[in-house]
Formats: sequence, structure tokens, C-alpha cells
Amino acid sequence: MFDNLPPIDPCAPMVYEIKLMGHLGPQWTDWFDGMTLTLEEDGTTVLYGRVVDQAALYGLLKKTRDLGLPLLSVICMPSGRADTAV
Repeated sequence: MFDNLPPIDPCAPMVYEIKLMGHLGPQWTDWFDGMTLTLEEDGTTVLYGRVVDQAALYGLLKKTRDLGLPLLSVICMPSGRADTAV
């Protein structure tokens, strides 16, 4: 199933899109390490941006859990290497 995916270095910065149920205000941007927050019309919030490594990704996911907002999806963006995107 994952045979044709390129190898990913878990210590390399990547670009992620994290979708949450519910809306967050712009004051949360700093709390989410500068990720871009987009409020969608369907009532969801999308966090988008560079994540330095897997430990930082888990930290972001822990913050969403602490807010009590249901996690809808986490996507590592195609060609999402931080040195080529964002």
C-alpha cells in the first residue's frame, strides 16, 4: 500500500495540514507555533504550516487534544518538505 511513497526522515521539517472540528480565534496562532489558522465555512479550523520534526507534530496534536477540539485529519502535504514549501 505504501510501496511507492518516498522515504521520509522523521527528523526533517515537513509541512502539515491539521483539520479540527470547531473554530479557533486568531489569538491561538502563537499557541500553535505560528501555524496559519483558517476558519472554514463548514465549521472547521485548518492549521497549516511547517513542523520541525515528529516530536513537534505530536506537541501540536497534544495541544488540540487539550483544547477539546475533535481532530478530523492530519495530512503531510505532497512535496511538503519545509525547505520547498511555506
